Amino acid sequence: MSAAGAKVTALRGAAISLGEAADAFLGTHRLANDNTRRAYASAIDRTITAVGGRDRALADVTDTEISHALTALWGTCAPATWNRNRAGLSSWLTWCATKKRWTAPSVPAEAERRRETVDRTKAVAKTKLERLLSRRDISLRDKTLYRMLYETAARAAEILSLHVEDLDLDNRRAPLISKGGDIEWVYWDTGTARLLPRLLRLPDGHLDGSSRTRGPLFLAERRPVPAAGQGPGTSARTPDGRVWAMTASVS
Repeated sequence: MSAAGAKVTALRGAAISLGEAADAFLGTHRLANDNTRRAYASAIDRTITAVGGRDRALADVTDTEISHALTALWGTCAPATWNRNRAGLSSWLTWCATKKRWTAPSVPAEAERRRETVDRTKAVAKTKLERLLSRRDISLRDKTLYRMLYETAARAAEILSLHVEDLDLDNRRAPLISKGGDIEWVYWDTGTARLLPRLLRLPDGHLDGSSRTRGPLFLAERRPVPAAGQGPGTSARTPDGRVWAMTASVS
């Protein structure tokens, strides 16, 4: 029975086309994120075209052909581009061979990963950042945003998605949904910890020192909503019932 089963698997593997193998891989749970799937699909589809098209049998493609396709498509690109597409192809072909037991080529050793150079001159020195954030013409909101981005190393879209109720001020952390869909903690340092309580204070007129407890963390502005007919505005009601204009966008 086991021999017969192995024979059936081998026959199915021999009959699988490049297009079918690609579609099966791109439909897996590991590529549920749209951006990740598009990146893999781009590398895989271009390589399939270079080695003969979607109808060609996966088992007929050789390691050498994969190497030649990689070189033709991305051989003159930056190391990061080469490595990204090489990794995508390697993941697909490894999945075909190990998970599906299909006869498949691999990325040969000659198409090795390339060393990526790091340009550390693009990073802003901490002393320069401190001078910039001490300027009086930078709003409290922007100072807090820039400081949090610097200290957490999170993406701007992730930090801008934070709501007040997400913050764990005592432990200096907040949960974020990362690019791949995972939920993880980001942590900030003393600079952000000092600014956040000031940012959370309600608009002028709240002499009791109360703070916002819900809503987007980074408000573009806080001002009374204009009366009817005096102009548009997106409004939100503070805990005491007062209405203020707010937005979470960044100019």
